[in-house]
Amino acid sequence: MAPRAAPPAGARAPGNAARVLRLVHEEGPISRAELTRRTGLNRSTTLALVGELVDLGLVHEDAPATGVRGAGVGRPSPVVRASADVVAAAAVVEIDAVTVALVGLDGSVRHRRAEPQAAPPTAAEAVATAARLLDELVAHASSTTGPVRVVGIGVAVPGTVRAEDGTVQYAPHLGWHDEPVAEPLADRTGLPVAAANDADLGAWAERLAGSGRGVDDVVYLNGGASGIGGGVITAGRPLIGADGYAGELGHTFVAANGIRCHCGAVGCLETEASREALTSVAGTPPDDLRALAAALAEERPDLESVVDRQVSALVTALRNAIHTVNPEVVVLGGFLGVLLEHVGDRILDDVRAQSMPGTADRLRIVPAALGDDVLTRGAAEVGFRELLRDPAAHTGAARPASARADAAAAAPAAAAQPAAGRTRAPSSPNAPGTDRDAAAEEARTP
Repeated sequence: MAPRAAPPAGARAPGNAARVLRLVHEEGPISRAELTRRTGLNRSTTLALVGELVDLGLVHEDAPATGVRGAGVGRPSPVVRASADVVAAAAVVEIDAVTVALVGLDGSVRHRRAEPQAAPPTAAEAVATAARLLDELVAHASSTTGPVRVVGIGVAVPGTVRAEDGTVQYAPHLGWHDEPVAEPLADRTGLPVAAANDADLGAWAERLAGSGRGVDDVVYLNGGASGIGGGVITAGRPLIGADGYAGELGHTFVAANGIRCHCGAVGCLETEASREALTSVAGTPPDDLRALAAALAEERPDLESVVDRQVSALVTALRNAIHTVNPEVVVLGGFLGVLLEHVGDRILDDVRAQSMPGTADRLRIVPAALGDDVLTRGAAEVGFRELLRDPAAHTGAARPASARADAAAAAPAAAAQPAAGRTRAPSSPNAPGTDRDAAAEEARTP
C-alpha cells in the first residue's frame, strides 16, 4: 500500500481523532460528510482523521448508502463504521452471578458468559472469575468469529465505588467494604480497568443507546436483586459527586414510619419498594419479570395493595429527584419498569401533582429499553474510556495466558505502587497520577 500523504495540521491533534472516533462509536454508522459537519473540521482533515482510524483498525469505510445518519442528498459520502472486533470486556458483579461480555466498538454484544454464584462472591472471587471468563471468551471468539482486540475492562458493581482508584467502598448486598477491584483485575489481565456503580453505568447506557438516547438530563432507576440503584445524567454528563457516590436514589427517604434499611436509615426507597416483597405476594420467581407482569395483569386485590404502596414510595422518590436535578426523562428498569407498564400514566400524574409548577411539565417517565444488556453496555463504555480519549496511544490487544500469568506474578510489586486515578495495566507508559480531582473529572466523561 502506498504511504498516506502527510495529514493536515488539524489532523495531528489527538483530540480531533478522539472526537471523530467517539462520534462514530456513539452515533453508529455515520457518513464522512456528517462527521465533517458535526466536528466543524474541513473535509481534508476529516478524510485524514478517518484514514488514521482505519489504519489503527478502529473504523472502516463502506460505500455510500441511504438510510445512514448524514447521508443526505447530492454527492454520496462514504459511511464510517466502528470496528466490531475491537472490544471492551464488560464484567457485571451481582449477588448471584458474575457475567463477562465482549462488546464491540460498534455497540454489538459479541459474546457473553455468566457464572452463577451459590453465595455472594468475595471481591477476590469476583476478580478471579472475571479474569477466567475473559480468557475463555477471548479463546472462544478466536475459534469462532475470529480474533478480537480487547482494549480495556469495565466493571459494574452494586455499591459505592471510589472514583479515583476503583475501590468498592461499600456494597451491602455483596458484603464488601473497602475492597479493591480495578487494580487486582488489571494485575491479572494486563489491561486498563475501570470500576463504577452499576446504576451509574446503566444510566449512561440508556442515555447512549436506550430510552434516554440523545437526552442530556436523565434520571435512571433500576430495581433488581441488589435493591434499587440510581444514576443521574445532567447536562450530558454523569453526576458523580466528590468521591463517585452521587445518585444513590435507592436510599432516598420516602417513609417516616418505614422499614429499617441495611444502610442504617429508616424508610429508604429500596426497602419500601422491594422486588422481593412484590414477587413474594405475586408468587413468581424474583428474576422472572415476565411472570411478574402476567401476575400483575390479574389485578388481584392482595397484589394491588402492594403495588399501591410501592408506587407511592416511588412517586415520592421521583418527586425528590425532579426537584433536585430537573430531568427531562426518567427511565425505570427491572421490576420498576414492570410496575410502570402496569400502572400506566399513574406514576407521571402523581409526580406532577406533587411537584412544583413547571418542574415536571416536560417530564417523561419511560421503561428502560436495553433489558439484559444495560449493565453490559454501561460497563463496556468505561472499558473503552482510554481508547476513546486517545485512539493512537491506546490500541492494546488481549494478551495470551502466559503474559497474564507474568502480570499476576508481578502483582506484589505493582501493589506497592501508589494507586492511580483509574487503574491501568502496570506496564502502561501513560499511567495517571494520584490527583483526585483529575480522576474525578475523568469519571465524569465516560
